[in-house]
Amino acid sequence: MDQPADVGVKNHIEKPFVFKGVDFKRWQQKMLFYLTTLNLAQVITSEAPELPAEGDIPDATMKAVEAWEHNKFMCKNYILNALDDSLYDVYSTFKTAKELWDSLDKKYKSEVASAKKFVGKFLNCKMSDAKSVVKQVEELQITAHELVAEGMRLNEIFLVASIIEKLPPSWKDFKIYLKHLSKEMNLEQLILKLRVEEENRKNEKSDWSSMEAKANVIEGNTSRSKFSHNQKKGKDNVIEGSAR
Repeated sequence: MDQPADVGVKNHIEKPFVFKGVDFKRWQQKMLFYLTTLNLAQVITSEAPELPAEGDIPDATMKAVEAWEHNKFMCKNYILNALDDSLYDVYSTFKTAKELWDSLDKKYKSEVASAKKFVGKFLNCKMSDAKSVVKQVEELQITAHELVAEGMRLNEIFLVASIIEKLPPSWKDFKIYLKHLSKEMNLEQLILKLRVEEENRKNEKSDWSSMEAKANVIEGNTSRSKFSHNQKKGKDNVIEGSAR
């Protein structure tokens, strides 16, 4: 038996990514579309049906109210399950899906309403040697996505040059090398080069630690050998003195 067309569509709709507090506008749009495919979006976009104040309640009205209550419960939990655990604990206290949705909208839209915050965050960011450079670049990418979401246009050449400029002090020589290539590289190529260089540095550090450990072992063996030799020499001198 063939499935209805809308069922096939629902089965192929990708669930929104888990919202962790960033990239709210994109998550909100994906979530709204997802709820629409599940026929639940009306719970957060429309008013609930009302029961008549007096008189008999028509069956159709009662069924509509019951369906609304069911959809309200389902919608709320779909939204909650699309939140990170840290946010789930905060927002699970809301009684209705609409209250939950409106609260998220008010909090995170007001936080991203001004792109100035993200401009400052992007421009003031300086990478450190205490953390993976590739991880720090990924964090910069998130900030760049927020800027684009707020309507700012970011030239990829500018983005590549900015990331190179923000590399930590220990990457000075590699930074100079990258600057000569910046006009020829896109962001994906830059990240690949950084990942390879970071991996090489880890391997070199590991090799150096291994060589240092071996050197310490050799030095220890040499010291013990000298000590044994001197000890033996001392015994020989004692024996020779006794013979005299």
